[in-house]
Amino acid sequence: MKIGIIGLPNSGKTTVYNALTRGNAVTDAFSTNQVEVHTAVVDVPDPRIDRLSAMYRPKKTIYAKVTYNDIGGVTAGGPQSGGFGGPLINAIANNDALLHVVRAFKDPNVPHPSGRVNPGQDWRNLEAELILNDLMAVERRLERLEADLKKPNLQHQQREQLEAEQELFQRLQAHLEAEQPLRAFEFEPDEEKMVRSFTFLSQKPLLVVLNLGDEQPEPDLSSFEVGPRAAVTTLRGKLEAELAQMSPDEADEFLADFGIRELGLNRMIRMSHELLELKDFFTVGEDEVRAWTVPAGANAQECAAAIHTDLGRGFIRAETITYDDLIAAGSMAEARKHGQLRLEGKTYEVKDGDILNIRFNI
Repeated sequence: MKIGIIGLPNSGKTTVYNALTRGNAVTDAFSTNQVEVHTAVVDVPDPRIDRLSAMYRPKKTIYAKVTYNDIGGVTAGGPQSGGFGGPLINAIANNDALLHVVRAFKDPNVPHPSGRVNPGQDWRNLEAELILNDLMAVERRLERLEADLKKPNLQHQQREQLEAEQELFQRLQAHLEAEQPLRAFEFEPDEEKMVRSFTFLSQKPLLVVLNLGDEQPEPDLSSFEVGPRAAVTTLRGKLEAELAQMSPDEADEFLADFGIRELGLNRMIRMSHELLELKDFFTVGEDEVRAWTVPAGANAQECAAAIHTDLGRGFIRAETITYDDLIAAGSMAEARKHGQLRLEGKTYEVKDGDILNIRFNI
């Protein structure tokens, strides 16, 4: 799962990336228009994994992962309001979802490019850029379809396919011209297949992150109507980047002193994970406690294959228990004694938090 971090200059985007990665990426480089990408793989915080690890005391504990790509060179209205350049489009398109860092903090030492901090306007400006780039791509495709439909000797089936695609892209054009992102467009299954080869930027799930100052009060998020397949949250980027440099004990003491119950980073990572409609199942044992990430509708055989292709190929049954049932029982032995484990077949739709032991034969 790859998430691209985008934001206007001086939004604190790379500070957020540093907090995520406990790193020190150079923030000044990203105030220019150069296209530069920093990448890091981050654990998805999950108290269920913490609890299972405490129960089994394994040699290894492995959390679900998210890959974050910090993308530099994003501006609104450039180049010359003609949309993003090719390298920037490719850098953004190479992600499953987008995380838009929006500046909400005030700092006279870090001037806002427009001279005034306005989170709502900044979000709308960059959203408009994503929509503009998609509109340009749709218009190019419509021009090509029109030319293809004028070709002589088109077979009937070819003409039908081209006309169906043309009709879809005309609707996409109207949707984008109404300044609506494609994540809000309701595609039919066959239409999704038609656009699968296109990397529409505004179709990607979106998490809007308001980057607050250290002592800034939490804003009312209801004014950010981000629409379907999108969410909004807050983060104190500078503060959390500083916390990331502390030892765990120092950070816990700081959070307790200020009455902070949960790091904004942890919330943001979890929301990033949820945005893509994924689920986690677990495998447990003395050697390893591990979270595995699969699409929301994955069945038991597909989950087995996610662990190893041999398990999927030779799948027989999945010995299954819910996380809550295992914790309530206190141990797998007690759960087994009380008949709480189930044997599920290959078509069983695995639930988020299920604990699986795959029986297989190859």
